Amino acid sequence: MGERKLAPTFQEPSLWKNKHFMFLWIGKVISNFGFQIYVIALPLLIYELSKSALAMSMMRAVDFLPNIFIGMLAGVMVDRFNRKRIMKYAVIMQIIALSAVVLLIFSNEIAVWHLYIFGFILSTSGYAFGNSQHSSIPQLVSKEQLTAANAKLTFVDTFVSMIGPGVAGIIIAFYSFGISFSFYLICLVVLLVLILFIQVPPVQRKQEKQTSVWEDMKEGIQELFGNKTLLTPTVITIFSNLSASLVVGVLIFYAADILNASEKEIGFMFSFGAVGGLIGTLVITRLRKKMGRGRIYAWCLLIEIISLMVLIFANTWWLIGLSLLIRSFSVIMSNVVYFTIRQEFTPNHLLGRVSGTSSMLMKLALPLGLFIAGLWAEFLPIPLLFIFSTLIMTVLYIVIKRSAFFLVE
Repeated sequence: MGERKLAPTFQEPSLWKNKHFMFLWIGKVISNFGFQIYVIALPLLIYELSKSALAMSMMRAVDFLPNIFIGMLAGVMVDRFNRKRIMKYAVIMQIIALSAVVLLIFSNEIAVWHLYIFGFILSTSGYAFGNSQHSSIPQLVSKEQLTAANAKLTFVDTFVSMIGPGVAGIIIAFYSFGISFSFYLICLVVLLVLILFIQVPPVQRKQEKQTSVWEDMKEGIQELFGNKTLLTPTVITIFSNLSASLVVGVLIFYAADILNASEKEIGFMFSFGAVGGLIGTLVITRLRKKMGRGRIYAWCLLIEIISLMVLIFANTWWLIGLSLLIRSFSVIMSNVVYFTIRQEFTPNHLLGRVSGTSSMLMKLALPLGLFIAGLWAEFLPIPLLFIFSTLIMTVLYIVIKRSAFFLVE
Protein backbone atom coordinates (compact mmCIF):
# COMPACT_ATOMS: atom_id res chain seq x y z
CA MET A 1 0.00 0.00 0.00
CA GLY A 2 1.30 3.44 -0.86
CA GLU A 3 1.60 6.15 1.71
CA ARG A 4 -1.39 8.38 2.07
CA LYS A 5 -0.46 11.95 1.32
CA LEU A 6 -1.98 14.72 3.35
CA ALA A 7 -3.40 17.71 1.54
CA PRO A 8 -1.22 20.75 2.02
CA THR A 9 -2.57 23.35 4.43
CA PHE A 10 -2.23 27.06 3.95
CA GLN A 11 -0.36 28.80 6.75
CA GLU A 12 -0.48 32.55 7.16
CA PRO A 13 3.05 34.01 6.88
CA SER A 14 4.43 35.48 10.10
CA LEU A 15 3.98 39.19 10.73
CA TRP A 16 7.72 39.36 11.33
CA LYS A 17 8.18 38.51 7.62
CA ASN A 18 5.92 41.37 6.54
CA LYS A 19 8.55 44.04 5.87
CA HIS A 20 6.06 46.91 5.62
CA PHE A 21 4.53 46.07 9.01
CA MET A 22 8.02 45.60 10.47
CA PHE A 23 9.18 49.04 9.29
CA LEU A 24 6.12 50.53 11.01
CA TRP A 25 6.62 48.43 14.16
CA ILE A 26 10.31 49.32 14.53
CA GLY A 27 9.48 52.98 13.92
CA LYS A 28 6.88 52.84 16.69
CA VAL A 29 9.38 51.28 19.12
CA ILE A 30 11.94 54.03 18.51
CA SER A 31 9.55 56.99 18.36
CA ASN A 32 7.59 55.86 21.44
CA PHE A 33 10.80 55.65 23.42
CA GLY A 34 11.66 59.22 22.45
CA PHE A 35 8.09 60.31 23.18
CA GLN A 36 8.38 59.04 26.76
CA ILE A 37 11.38 61.30 27.29
CA TYR A 38 9.37 64.21 25.83
CA VAL A 39 6.39 63.46 28.11
CA ILE A 40 8.59 63.55 31.21
CA ALA A 41 10.80 66.48 30.16
CA LEU A 42 8.04 68.82 28.92
CA PRO A 43 6.16 69.42 32.22
CA LEU A 44 9.47 69.68 34.10
CA LEU A 45 10.68 72.34 31.68
CA ILE A 46 7.38 74.23 31.98
CA TYR A 47 7.67 74.14 35.78
CA GLU A 48 11.28 75.35 35.66
CA LEU A 49 10.24 78.27 33.47
CA SER A 50 7.04 79.19 35.32
CA LYS A 51 7.13 77.59 38.81
CA SER A 52 3.39 77.15 38.26
CA ALA A 53 1.32 73.98 38.61
CA LEU A 54 -1.43 75.71 36.59
CA ALA A 55 0.98 76.20 33.67
CA MET A 56 1.78 72.47 33.77
CA SER A 57 -1.91 71.48 33.79
CA MET A 58 -2.58 73.89 30.90
CA MET A 59 -0.07 71.94 28.81
CA ARG A 60 -2.04 68.77 29.52
CA ALA A 61 -5.15 70.51 28.20
CA VAL A 62 -3.27 71.63 25.08
CA ASP A 63 -2.28 68.00 24.42
CA PHE A 64 -5.91 66.95 24.83
CA LEU A 65 -7.51 69.51 22.50
CA PRO A 66 -6.54 68.04 19.08
CA ASN A 67 -8.39 64.81 19.80
CA ILE A 68 -11.63 66.71 20.42
CA PHE A 69 -11.49 69.52 17.90
CA ILE A 70 -9.73 68.01 14.88
CA GLY A 71 -10.43 64.30 15.36
CA MET A 72 -13.14 64.15 12.70
CA LEU A 73 -11.28 66.47 10.32
CA ALA A 74 -8.14 64.33 10.59
CA GLY A 75 -10.29 61.30 9.79
CA VAL A 76 -11.51 62.96 6.61
CA MET A 77 -7.92 63.68 5.51
CA VAL A 78 -6.86 60.09 6.28
CA ASP A 79 -9.68 58.75 4.08
CA ARG A 80 -9.14 61.26 1.26
CA PHE A 81 -5.39 60.96 0.79
CA ASN A 82 -2.67 58.32 0.73
CA ARG A 83 -2.13 57.22 4.32
CA LYS A 84 1.63 56.80 3.97
CA ARG A 85 1.85 60.39 2.78
CA ILE A 86 -0.17 61.59 5.78
CA MET A 87 2.11 59.66 8.16
CA LYS A 88 5.15 61.13 6.43
CA TYR A 89 3.97 64.74 6.55
CA ALA A 90 2.70 64.34 10.12
CA VAL A 91 6.17 63.26 11.25
CA ILE A 92 7.80 66.09 9.23
CA MET A 93 5.54 68.58 11.06
CA GLN A 94 6.60 67.07 14.38
CA ILE A 95 10.27 67.31 13.40
CA ILE A 96 9.88 70.99 12.43
CA ALA A 97 8.04 71.87 15.68
CA LEU A 98 10.49 69.97 17.88
CA SER A 99 13.49 71.46 16.03
CA ALA A 100 12.15 74.92 16.85
CA VAL A 101 11.86 73.97 20.53
CA VAL A 102 15.42 72.60 20.60
CA LEU A 103 16.82 75.73 18.95
CA LEU A 104 14.97 77.98 21.40
CA ILE A 105 16.27 75.96 24.37
CA PHE A 106 19.90 76.06 23.23
CA SER A 107 19.63 79.80 22.50
CA ASN A 108 18.09 80.40 25.97
CA GLU A 109 15.05 82.07 24.35
CA ILE A 110 12.48 79.41 25.26
CA ALA A 111 9.26 80.60 26.92
CA VAL A 112 6.18 78.76 28.16
CA TRP A 113 4.01 80.13 25.32
CA HIS A 114 6.48 78.62 22.82
CA LEU A 115 5.89 75.21 24.39
CA TYR A 116 2.11 75.64 24.19
CA ILE A 117 2.21 76.50 20.48
CA PHE A 118 4.74 73.90 19.39
CA GLY A 119 3.26 71.35 21.80
CA PHE A 120 -0.12 71.80 20.12
CA ILE A 121 1.49 71.23 16.71
CA LEU A 122 3.23 68.09 18.00
CA SER A 123 -0.01 66.74 19.50
CA THR A 124 -2.06 67.53 16.40
CA SER A 125 0.48 65.91 14.07
CA GLY A 126 0.80 62.94 16.41
CA TYR A 127 -2.96 62.43 16.39
CA ALA A 128 -3.06 62.56 12.58
CA PHE A 129 -0.22 60.03 12.46
CA GLY A 130 -2.00 57.70 14.90
CA ASN A 131 -5.26 57.78 12.94
CA SER A 132 -3.44 57.13 9.67
CA GLN A 133 -1.42 54.30 11.18
CA HIS A 134 -4.53 52.64 12.61
CA SER A 135 -6.35 52.93 9.27
CA SER A 136 -3.32 51.57 7.37
CA ILE A 137 -3.02 48.32 9.34
CA PRO A 138 -5.82 46.48 7.39
CA GLN A 139 -3.98 47.47 4.19
CA LEU A 140 -0.64 46.09 5.43
CA VAL A 141 -1.77 42.78 7.00
CA SER A 142 -4.46 40.19 6.34
CA LYS A 143 -7.78 40.08 8.16
CA GLU A 144 -6.60 37.03 10.13
CA GLN A 145 -3.52 38.93 11.34
CA LEU A 146 -5.31 42.04 12.62
CA THR A 147 -5.51 40.89 16.24
CA ALA A 148 -1.82 39.89 16.30
CA ALA A 149 -0.78 43.14 14.61
CA ASN A 150 -2.70 45.31 17.08
CA ALA A 151 -1.37 43.25 19.98
CA LYS A 152 2.23 43.78 18.82
CA LEU A 153 1.72 47.53 18.41
CA THR A 154 0.02 47.75 21.81
CA PHE A 155 2.87 45.76 23.35
CA VAL A 156 5.26 48.45 22.11
CA ASP A 157 3.22 51.22 23.74
CA THR A 158 2.92 49.35 27.03
CA PHE A 159 6.51 48.15 27.28
CA VAL A 160 8.00 51.54 26.43
CA SER A 161 5.65 53.28 28.87
CA MET A 162 6.98 50.94 31.57
CA ILE A 163 10.71 51.47 31.02
CA GLY A 164 10.60 54.87 29.32
CA PRO A 165 10.02 57.14 32.35
CA GLY A 166 12.95 55.63 34.25
CA VAL A 167 15.33 56.08 31.34
CA ALA A 168 13.91 59.56 30.71
CA GLY A 169 14.59 60.52 34.32
CA ILE A 170 18.22 59.42 33.98
CA ILE A 171 18.73 61.37 30.74
CA ILE A 172 17.14 64.51 32.19
CA ALA A 173 19.16 64.19 35.42
CA PHE A 174 22.55 63.81 33.68
CA TYR A 175 21.96 65.98 30.64
CA SER A 176 20.13 69.20 29.76
CA PHE A 177 16.56 69.69 28.54
CA GLY A 178 18.01 70.49 25.13
CA ILE A 179 19.70 67.08 24.94
CA SER A 180 16.51 65.37 26.10
CA PHE A 181 14.37 66.99 23.39
CA SER A 182 17.14 66.38 20.83
CA PHE A 183 16.96 62.66 21.62
CA TYR A 184 13.24 62.64 20.75
CA LEU A 185 14.03 64.63 17.59
CA ILE A 186 16.50 61.95 16.47
CA CYS A 187 13.87 59.25 17.13
CA LEU A 188 11.39 61.11 14.90
CA VAL A 189 13.95 61.39 12.10
CA VAL A 190 14.51 57.61 12.28
CA LEU A 191 10.71 57.08 12.17
CA LEU A 192 10.50 59.27 9.06
CA VAL A 193 13.21 57.26 7.29
CA LEU A 194 11.43 53.98 8.08
CA ILE A 195 8.08 55.32 6.84
CA LEU A 196 9.67 56.04 3.47
CA PHE A 197 10.18 52.27 3.00
CA ILE A 198 6.53 51.42 3.76
CA GLN A 199 4.11 50.90 0.88
CA VAL A 200 0.46 51.62 1.69
CA PRO A 201 -2.03 51.06 -1.15
CA PRO A 202 -4.28 54.03 -2.04
CA VAL A 203 -7.73 54.10 -0.46
CA GLN A 204 -10.44 52.82 -2.80
CA ARG A 205 -13.31 55.28 -2.49
CA LYS A 206 -16.75 54.12 -3.59
CA GLN A 207 -17.63 57.41 -5.21
CA GLU A 208 -15.45 59.51 -7.45
CA LYS A 209 -17.48 62.73 -7.23
CA GLN A 210 -16.04 65.51 -5.10
CA THR A 211 -17.74 65.93 -1.73
CA SER A 212 -17.38 68.60 0.94
CA VAL A 213 -15.51 68.04 4.20
CA TRP A 214 -18.80 68.22 6.11
CA GLU A 215 -20.39 65.59 3.84
CA ASP A 216 -17.40 63.32 4.47
CA MET A 217 -17.69 63.87 8.24
CA LYS A 218 -21.41 63.16 8.08
CA GLU A 219 -20.73 59.92 6.20
CA GLY A 220 -18.32 58.83 8.94
CA ILE A 221 -20.85 59.63 11.68
CA GLN A 222 -23.59 57.72 9.86
CA GLU A 223 -21.30 54.73 9.41
CA LEU A 224 -20.41 54.64 13.12
CA PHE A 225 -24.00 54.95 14.36
CA GLY A 226 -25.33 52.62 11.66
CA ASN A 227 -22.75 49.93 12.38
CA LYS A 228 -24.41 47.98 15.20
CA THR A 229 -21.39 45.71 15.66
CA LEU A 230 -19.11 48.68 16.31
CA LEU A 231 -21.55 51.05 18.02
CA THR A 232 -22.14 48.82 21.06
CA PRO A 233 -18.49 48.56 22.19
CA THR A 234 -18.00 52.26 21.35
CA VAL A 235 -20.78 53.30 23.73
CA ILE A 236 -19.51 50.85 26.34
CA THR A 237 -16.01 52.31 26.03
CA ILE A 238 -17.33 55.87 26.49
CA PHE A 239 -18.84 54.96 29.85
CA SER A 240 -15.93 52.73 30.90
CA ASN A 241 -13.63 55.71 30.20
CA LEU A 242 -15.85 57.79 32.47
CA SER A 243 -15.54 55.11 35.15
CA ALA A 244 -11.76 54.97 34.73
CA SER A 245 -11.35 58.75 34.90
CA LEU A 246 -13.25 58.83 38.20
CA VAL A 247 -10.55 56.58 39.63
CA VAL A 248 -7.52 58.07 37.89
CA GLY A 249 -8.48 61.57 39.00
CA VAL A 250 -7.99 60.77 42.69
CA LEU A 251 -5.74 57.71 42.75
CA ILE A 252 -2.40 59.44 43.40
CA PHE A 253 -4.01 61.73 45.97
CA TYR A 254 -5.59 58.73 47.71
CA ALA A 255 -2.34 56.78 47.79
CA ALA A 256 -0.22 59.69 49.00
CA ASP A 257 -2.62 61.55 51.31
CA ILE A 258 -4.80 58.78 52.74
CA LEU A 259 -2.47 55.75 52.63
CA ASN A 260 0.74 57.78 53.14
CA ALA A 261 2.51 56.07 50.25
CA SER A 262 5.93 57.46 49.34
CA GLU A 263 6.85 58.69 45.85
CA LYS A 264 8.89 55.51 45.36
CA GLU A 265 5.94 53.32 46.36
CA ILE A 266 3.61 55.23 44.03
CA GLY A 267 6.12 54.66 41.22
CA PHE A 268 6.12 50.90 41.93
CA MET A 269 2.33 51.01 42.11
CA PHE A 270 2.02 52.23 38.53
CA SER A 271 4.75 49.85 37.38
CA PHE A 272 2.46 46.98 38.44
CA GLY A 273 -0.12 48.37 36.03
CA ALA A 274 2.38 48.35 33.16
CA VAL A 275 3.24 44.71 33.90
CA GLY A 276 -0.45 43.80 33.71
CA GLY A 277 -0.69 45.52 30.34
CA LEU A 278 2.30 43.58 29.01
CA ILE A 279 0.73 40.30 30.09
CA GLY A 280 -2.50 41.30 28.35
CA THR A 281 -0.74 41.93 25.01
CA LEU A 282 0.92 38.51 25.23
CA VAL A 283 -2.30 36.66 26.12
CA ILE A 284 -4.83 38.23 23.74
CA THR A 285 -3.60 36.60 20.50
CA ARG A 286 -3.76 33.10 21.99
CA LEU A 287 -7.07 33.78 23.71
CA ARG A 288 -8.55 34.99 20.42
CA LYS A 289 -7.95 31.53 18.90
CA LYS A 290 -10.10 29.92 21.59
CA MET A 291 -12.84 32.46 22.21
CA GLY A 292 -15.03 34.90 20.27
CA ARG A 293 -14.24 38.58 20.53
CA GLY A 294 -17.62 39.48 22.04
CA ARG A 295 -17.03 37.07 24.91
CA ILE A 296 -13.44 38.27 25.38
CA TYR A 297 -14.67 41.87 25.58
CA ALA A 298 -17.32 40.91 28.16
CA TRP A 299 -14.80 38.97 30.25
CA CYS A 300 -12.49 41.99 30.18
CA LEU A 301 -15.25 44.11 31.72
CA LEU A 302 -15.76 41.49 34.42
CA ILE A 303 -12.02 41.44 35.18
CA GLU A 304 -12.08 45.23 35.44
CA ILE A 305 -14.91 44.98 37.96
CA ILE A 306 -12.73 42.63 40.04
CA SER A 307 -9.88 45.14 39.89
CA LEU A 308 -12.16 47.89 41.20
CA MET A 309 -13.38 45.65 44.03
CA VAL A 310 -9.75 45.14 45.06
CA LEU A 311 -9.32 48.92 44.99
CA ILE A 312 -12.34 49.47 47.27
CA PHE A 313 -10.70 47.43 50.02
CA ALA A 314 -7.12 48.51 49.30
CA ASN A 315 -5.43 49.79 52.47
CA THR A 316 -1.83 49.65 51.22
CA TRP A 317 -0.04 50.89 48.10
CA TRP A 318 0.70 47.36 46.88
CA LEU A 319 -3.00 46.45 46.86
CA ILE A 320 -3.61 49.50 44.67
CA GLY A 321 -0.76 48.21 42.50
CA LEU A 322 -2.46 44.81 42.30
CA SER A 323 -5.70 46.51 41.28
CA LEU A 324 -3.86 48.43 38.55
CA LEU A 325 -2.20 45.22 37.33
CA ILE A 326 -5.55 43.45 36.99
CA ARG A 327 -7.19 46.46 35.37
CA SER A 328 -4.38 47.05 32.86
CA PHE A 329 -4.47 43.37 31.91
CA SER A 330 -8.16 43.64 31.02
CA VAL A 331 -8.09 47.11 29.43
CA ILE A 332 -5.22 46.27 27.07
CA MET A 333 -7.04 43.14 25.85
CA SER A 334 -10.36 44.96 25.39
CA ASN A 335 -8.56 47.74 23.48
CA VAL A 336 -6.97 45.24 21.09
CA VAL A 337 -10.36 43.61 20.54
CA TYR A 338 -12.01 46.98 19.89
CA PHE A 339 -9.31 48.21 17.49
CA THR A 340 -9.49 44.96 15.53
CA ILE A 341 -13.28 45.02 15.28
CA ARG A 342 -13.20 48.66 14.18
CA GLN A 343 -10.70 47.80 11.44
CA GLU A 344 -12.53 44.67 10.34
CA PHE A 345 -16.16 45.82 10.37
CA THR A 346 -15.60 49.31 8.93
CA PRO A 347 -15.19 49.78 5.16
CA ASN A 348 -11.57 50.82 4.71
CA HIS A 349 -12.42 54.01 2.83
CA LEU A 350 -14.38 55.15 5.92
CA LEU A 351 -12.00 53.89 8.61
CA GLY A 352 -10.22 57.21 9.19
CA ARG A 353 -13.48 59.07 9.77
CA VAL A 354 -15.00 56.34 11.95
CA SER A 355 -11.79 56.16 14.02
CA GLY A 356 -11.69 59.94 14.41
CA THR A 357 -15.36 60.18 15.42
CA SER A 358 -15.30 57.25 17.85
CA SER A 359 -12.02 58.40 19.41
CA MET A 360 -13.40 61.92 19.91
CA LEU A 361 -16.54 60.62 21.59
CA MET A 362 -14.59 58.30 23.87
CA LYS A 363 -12.18 61.02 24.97
CA LEU A 364 -15.00 63.44 25.84
CA ALA A 365 -15.80 61.36 28.92
CA LEU A 366 -12.32 61.84 30.41
CA PRO A 367 -12.45 65.54 31.43
CA LEU A 368 -15.96 65.06 32.84
CA GLY A 369 -14.77 62.16 35.00
CA LEU A 370 -11.68 64.05 36.18
CA PHE A 371 -13.83 67.05 37.14
CA ILE A 372 -16.32 64.89 39.08
CA ALA A 373 -13.47 63.06 40.83
CA GLY A 374 -11.86 66.33 41.92
CA LEU A 375 -15.10 67.64 43.41
CA TRP A 376 -15.89 64.29 45.04
CA ALA A 377 -12.48 64.13 46.78
CA GLU A 378 -13.12 67.55 48.32
CA PHE A 379 -16.37 66.64 50.07
CA LEU A 380 -16.91 62.84 50.14
CA PRO A 381 -14.92 59.71 51.07
CA ILE A 382 -12.87 58.49 48.11
CA PRO A 383 -13.71 54.75 48.58
CA LEU A 384 -17.34 55.64 47.82
CA LEU A 385 -16.16 56.95 44.45
CA PHE A 386 -14.52 53.57 43.80
CA ILE A 387 -17.84 51.88 44.62
CA PHE A 388 -19.67 54.20 42.23
CA SER A 389 -17.16 53.37 39.50
CA THR A 390 -17.66 49.66 40.18
CA LEU A 391 -21.44 50.03 39.80
CA ILE A 392 -20.98 51.73 36.41
CA MET A 393 -18.79 48.86 35.18
CA THR A 394 -21.26 46.28 36.52
CA VAL A 395 -24.10 47.86 34.54
CA LEU A 396 -21.90 47.89 31.42
CA TYR A 397 -21.09 44.19 31.90
CA ILE A 398 -24.79 43.31 32.15
CA VAL A 399 -25.54 45.36 29.02
CA ILE A 400 -22.79 43.71 26.96
CA LYS A 401 -23.81 40.22 28.13
CA ARG A 402 -27.36 40.80 26.89
CA SER A 403 -26.38 42.46 23.62
CA ALA A 404 -25.88 40.89 20.20
CA PHE A 405 -22.23 42.00 20.38
CA PHE A 406 -21.58 39.26 22.97
CA LEU A 407 -21.96 36.67 20.18
CA VAL A 408 -19.51 38.35 17.77
CA GLU A 409 -16.80 35.92 16.76
